[in-house]
Amino acid sequence: MSAPTATSSSSSPYTTGAFWERLWRTSGLQFAGLFIVCYVIYGYQPGIAATSEELAAFYSDGRTSILIAAFLSGLNLLNLLWFTAAVRATLAEAGQDGWGAAATAASAAFGVLFFLHITVGSALAYSIADSGNDVASALNDFTWASIVVSSFPRAMLVMASAFGLWRAKLISSALFATGVAALVLVLLGGTTWMSVGFWAPDGAYSRFVSPLIGLVWIVVVSRVLLTRTPATRTGW
Repeated sequence: MSAPTATSSSSSPYTTGAFWERLWRTSGLQFAGLFIVCYVIYGYQPGIAATSEELAAFYSDGRTSILIAAFLSGLNLLNLLWFTAAVRATLAEAGQDGWGAAATAASAAFGVLFFLHITVGSALAYSIADSGNDVASALNDFTWASIVVSSFPRAMLVMASAFGLWRAKLISSALFATGVAALVLVLLGGTTWMSVGFWAPDGAYSRFVSPLIGLVWIVVVSRVLLTRTPATRTGW
């Protein structure tokens, strides 16, 4: 009775490398979707130089939502890393492993900043904001600065995927041009250092425009990867 069971298990599609490779290629779509969900759950974070009352109202009153969003964001970071692994595997197969390595480095750098952002926000919600001192305000400002600085590894991830897929002849010149435009627009997020307004760290460009462009590009790359038949290899 054991022999048929073993045969059935070995022939299952869930044990093949092709299944896992296709699964990781959908990680970009999962990352974009869950990122939006986390953003909604997290809520509207107080801006630069927020008062102690504003900080307490957000971090203390919304503690549960913030900690739930932190947990989901941590899981979502895994989606980003698996997505980048799928990009690198595809580029390596096409002889563009240099661009794949650049994408891996970019996602790792962004992952560190993203993880730090989650950690500081969670600490503020857990206990620090209750004290109502200047430390809470400084840490809240730090989270906004981390978003601005994260523009650089995000832009590198866009660049590596756009140039790598184009040189591998996996995307058209028109889509490559779109990727270059996305690269420039995401990179501009690193210049949002005005005191107030649209171009401030807590302004609309840093808060909405730059992240949304990056998410759209990740979705585009995921769709490109999904149009290719997973390679037959033992890498997964």
